[in-house]
Amino acid sequence: MTTRLITLEGYEQLKQELDYLWREKRPDTTRKVTWAASLGDRSENADYQYNKKLLREIDRRVRYLRKRIEDLKVVEHRSEQEGRVFFGAWVIVESDEGNNRRFRIVGYDEIFDRKDYISIDSPMARALLGKSVGDEAVVTTPEGEMGWWIKQIEYIV
Repeated sequence: MTTRLITLEGYEQLKQELDYLWREKRPDTTRKVTWAASLGDRSENADYQYNKKLLREIDRRVRYLRKRIEDLKVVEHRSEQEGRVFFGAWVIVESDEGNNRRFRIVGYDEIFDRKDYISIDSPMARALLGKSVGDEAVVTTPEGEMGWWIKQIEYIV
């Protein structure tokens, strides 16, 4: 089960996706299905079959987004968070081997197509929560425990 938190930016993106699917993509696909169905034999009509499948996928995503948006809690930045790692923070960490990584701790729905975002539910994020610059976070991985030192914490508002 995933944590039901999301940043304001992530929430707005999900709403935009839902709006696009419902107001533009679905009506366009419905028109294509209607047109393809009017051509006759649907069993051998590739346009009909493809767009009918696409329509089912759109409907599935719309149902998911409506339910998910309703369940999510938007977490906005507060000044009390400064200097410590909390939800929405951009963090730079350095491993014991000297490897640096920069990422933002966000909700599950925001991590897709972003290599610089990690889920609040990930072991790295859980190890970092509440820590300050200079603290060590020990992350348990399949290879064993790994130490990461917090170099910088930033909240972009």
